[in-house]
Amino acid sequence: MSESSTTTVVERADADRRYEILVDGRRAGLTAYRDLGVQRVFFHTEVDEAFAGQGLGPQLVQQALADVRASGMRIVPVCPYVAKFLKRHDEFADITDPVTPDVLRWLKAQLG
Repeated sequence: MSESSTTTVVERADADRRYEILVDGRRAGLTAYRDLGVQRVFFHTEVDEAFAGQGLGPQLVQQALADVRASGMRIVPVCPYVAKFLKRHDEFADITDPVTPDVLRWLKAQLG
């Protein structure tokens, strides 16, 4: 039985304001954000259907949120997937801010 030699990496793509998960160099998913001061507002997460069922979503979000912590920022989980992840992983509770109407209005203006 041979082991899989798949390489999975999560990278922050600052120019596109998202984190991407790459499998053997191919983008398999992303979680998009916009920064509001010290808050990183996550609003969309997706994993390509070709990579579904491989546990990439949780890996992507875990590493993205760890990067937010390391950068000294805070998390605002507008994205339902990120919000669900945070309910299961309370280690990020200390840097998570609530989604407020003001944040939603700001985000809507950012996204056009």
